[in-house]
Amino acid sequence: MTHRMSRRARVLSASLGAGMLIPFAAAAAPAAATTPTVSCTSGKTGLAAKLQKDITAALAGRRGTVAVGLYDRSTNTTCSLRATSAYDSASVVKVTVLGTLLWDARKHDRYLTDRENTLATAMITKSDNSATSSLWRQLGLTKIKGFLAAAGMTQTKPGADGYWGLTQITVQDEQKLLKLITAKNSVLSDNSRAYILKLMGKVVSSQRWGTPAGAPSGVSVHVKNGWLQRATHGWRVHSVGTFNGNGHDYMITVLTQDNSTMDYGVATIQNVAKAIHKDLVPTPPTTSGYVPTSAPKEAFPAVPGD
Repeated sequence: MTHRMSRRARVLSASLGAGMLIPFAAAAAPAAATTPTVSCTSGKTGLAAKLQKDITAALAGRRGTVAVGLYDRSTNTTCSLRATSAYDSASVVKVTVLGTLLWDARKHDRYLTDRENTLATAMITKSDNSATSSLWRQLGLTKIKGFLAAAGMTQTKPGADGYWGLTQITVQDEQKLLKLITAKNSVLSDNSRAYILKLMGKVVSSQRWGTPAGAPSGVSVHVKNGWLQRATHGWRVHSVGTFNGNGHDYMITVLTQDNSTMDYGVATIQNVAKAIHKDLVPTPPTTSGYVPTSAPKEAFPAVPGD
């Protein structure tokens, strides 16, 4: 199939073909550190104030732009920071792609094919870009937008020209998606939700950084991360995760950009995650080390029609 590509897409394509990352702006500097305003509410006395204080402290002095979302069903607790600010999704959008695939299969009263299962597994557990591109093309924007509408994810804008990694996402919409995955609803079947959580629980060890940092023992961890470097706003580094067990049921989204390196973004996310886990479940954490990714594979997703 012949694809008409915008000038922007052709530039990205040429850069990929040359085996290069999109040039990093030589004069670009991370955004100056500012004290963020985190808003929290809770049904548990004192918890909102503690979370607000500790998340703010975790972000103190950190450069970059950070958005945070927390929802804990067990204590009816929410926290938010820049909940409606848009970020390039990088691989976090892969959970939305899987949700669309399962939603569409349910509409047609069918199971996933062996091929779809293989692609979905690689997409989530290893963050495989080629598998994602295949499913993105198979589904098409009409189905993807249909799922977003069904899920109430009105702030999410699919990437143009096949660039799924440039989908615009917000904390508010990612939290909506995590809520769908973790509780009975009319959009995703119970089997679909279990399938998504199973794959998010089997992410390879080198990609289990971010929101799982500081997660307590006895709590099941499900995660999907994304990382992407561009000429403006430096590194985007994101992490979404759900955590349940021992009487707890909560989800965390942290989106960041303007990071000088991938590792810097990871450290910012993990500072926030450790504070949240400690306040919600004040028990000894599990060992949760970050294994640096020496060669991140998310410069840009594959060019349409590859």
